[in-house]
Amino acid sequence: MSVRKIVEHFAFHRSTLSSFHFHHFSRPLSSHSPQCHHQRNQSQDPQSLLKQDPNEICASLWVKAFSSPHNTSFPNLTGFLSNFDLWLLAYQRSCAHATGTFPPRNAVGTLVLHSLLSLRNAVIRNRFEWNNKTNPLLRAPNDGAASKPLSKRRLQAAIKSDASCFQDRVVQEVLLMILEPVFEPRFSPKSHAFRPGRNAHTVIRTIRSNFAGYLWFLKGDLAEILDHVDPHVVMRSLEKGTRDKKILGLIKSALEGANMRGVSRKEEIVEELTRLKKKRATKKKILKENEPKPDPYWLRTFFSFAPEEAAKVPNYGHCGILSPLLANVCLNELDYWMEKMIVEFFRPSEFDSIWKYSIDDGCHNPAWPEFVPSSGKEKTRKMDYVRYGGHFLIGIRGPREDAVELRKKIVAFCDRVLGVRLDNSKLEIEHVTRGIQFLDHIICRRVIHPTLRYTGSGGNIVSEKGVGTLLSVTACLQQCIRQFRRLELVKGDKDPEPLPCNPMLYSGQAHTNSQMNKFLETMADWYRYADNRKKVVGFCAYVVRSSLAKLYAARYRLKSRAKVYGIASRNLSRPLRESSNNSAPEYSDLLRMGLVDPIEGVQFSHMSLIPSCDYTPFPRNWIPDHERVLHEYIQLENPKFFCELLRSVKQKGLNLPQDEISQMVWDYKTHGVCYFRSNKDNKLKSDLKKITA
Repeated sequence: MSVRKIVEHFAFHRSTLSSFHFHHFSRPLSSHSPQCHHQRNQSQDPQSLLKQDPNEICASLWVKAFSSPHNTSFPNLTGFLSNFDLWLLAYQRSCAHATGTFPPRNAVGTLVLHSLLSLRNAVIRNRFEWNNKTNPLLRAPNDGAASKPLSKRRLQAAIKSDASCFQDRVVQEVLLMILEPVFEPRFSPKSHAFRPGRNAHTVIRTIRSNFAGYLWFLKGDLAEILDHVDPHVVMRSLEKGTRDKKILGLIKSALEGANMRGVSRKEEIVEELTRLKKKRATKKKILKENEPKPDPYWLRTFFSFAPEEAAKVPNYGHCGILSPLLANVCLNELDYWMEKMIVEFFRPSEFDSIWKYSIDDGCHNPAWPEFVPSSGKEKTRKMDYVRYGGHFLIGIRGPREDAVELRKKIVAFCDRVLGVRLDNSKLEIEHVTRGIQFLDHIICRRVIHPTLRYTGSGGNIVSEKGVGTLLSVTACLQQCIRQFRRLELVKGDKDPEPLPCNPMLYSGQAHTNSQMNKFLETMADWYRYADNRKKVVGFCAYVVRSSLAKLYAARYRLKSRAKVYGIASRNLSRPLRESSNNSAPEYSDLLRMGLVDPIEGVQFSHMSLIPSCDYTPFPRNWIPDHERVLHEYIQLENPKFFCELLRSVKQKGLNLPQDEISQMVWDYKTHGVCYFRSNKDNKLKSDLKKITA
């Protein structure tokens, strides 16, 4: 046989064998081999799938959700889940969280796009596994190329670590972009935590505006649901907003996998915590090339001042950043139940000074909502409710028996719907005169006396008559002292003594002052709506200034704070020298050459420099700016809105803006022509006079 015949015969057998293997083994290999996934993604170009702006897609979903009724359920969201533009935006956000920089769209490489496409296909085809650290489809930007397999020790350490996979973060970002606009219109306006446009300040302003006149307060603690939640409760609440099987299946697998993993690794988590405590005294950590820098000292210090109600963030295992949204979805059942209870509890009384006729009736001055005039013998029975995360506050205007009865109903509802058992220690009933602490602010009232009659001798009060009560929202100074003591910046409780700020021992004076100034600015903004803002911010400034003075006295060997203040002034803005050597260059010369940073003085060194409390009135039916813009945009897209607007304008006899503009243009033209004619006639008359003369 010739060589040509041998080659043709070999090629024929190779083609038949390859076709045989393709027809008989392609389906099993496609479901298990990652190489087949890569080959399939190679045939599909990811660049061809990038067709739209992801921000426009998210905006259209927000508009669609807010234009639909609140009880609308979205049956199919798979179209948004399969949109590759959203996946690329989720990858960019995840990179910003991992590296601290948001990569532009054109900077994402082709290999990353193929890996991202394979991750999307795995999610769509129900082949995605949470916390898959052994064979991830998408690697983090900080991870190097896997040139060689990991050792057994590193593989076990990666599997046992609590750090979530990067690809899990990308999937969570996609789910959050889809589910947040779906559930935001369904949430109650009484909820303020983990929501865009709402924060702890809106809670304080709501209490100041709407909770004046209440006598009994019921403070509830549902923080247990932020630690652990029954997956059936979450799925039952999610099914009211969407019935998409792929999204529900993803969240259900994340919740169930996390619960099984948490039970089996309880002892390992304790060992990991003890190992981290022993590792604190080691040498400084060297950051990698793309690793983000840790938070600065002032930010870590401010986070340590987080109140009890805001310190805990839910984390349901593999759900990650989706957990706060899921917590709000579950607690939204309680919010709507409380809104129904508010309507049922309301019983107006004509003898009261406020809320005489309707639940929204406010007879007192809306510009001063904290003041409530004195009422008659009978009071209107009314209550209000506000929630921040797992903590809520209920104000009741009525006898204490109503508060006790409401507490029993809340305990029964939480046990029946949320699966949480509460006792009296987590549902405390307190009178307003004792002061209620919520978000590190004390809520109490003061009686207003317009006139006080004194006797002629002795100065004793003969009679006093109050005209009303004033709701007072003040910052808790004792809680502030406890936080400073926990940070080891003060010692003592009744008369706290500042301690040196040891974490800033090896930083320069300019850097130290700038760090603590940022901390003081943030604290002044946190206590923005407290009545005693000047007092508490002044105390924080005193602690910081004294702590830095002791630090500088130890660093520059000045022995006392008085000598530090004598050289660096009261606000520590003047430079302190390392040594008394006259050959050292002056600070002004170094500053002029750009070799040192300018030194900022410590802020709020005088009480007059501290801003006062912000008493700006808060609207009763307040909504965030983004929701207001959405409602206005939806109205502008509705043609019925313009028809009704035109009809109301014609009925009231008002002029349209177009009519007014056209009238102005017509007047300008007519008056301009008349003015031109008059000027022309005057010119002709003057010319005739010159000719005749």
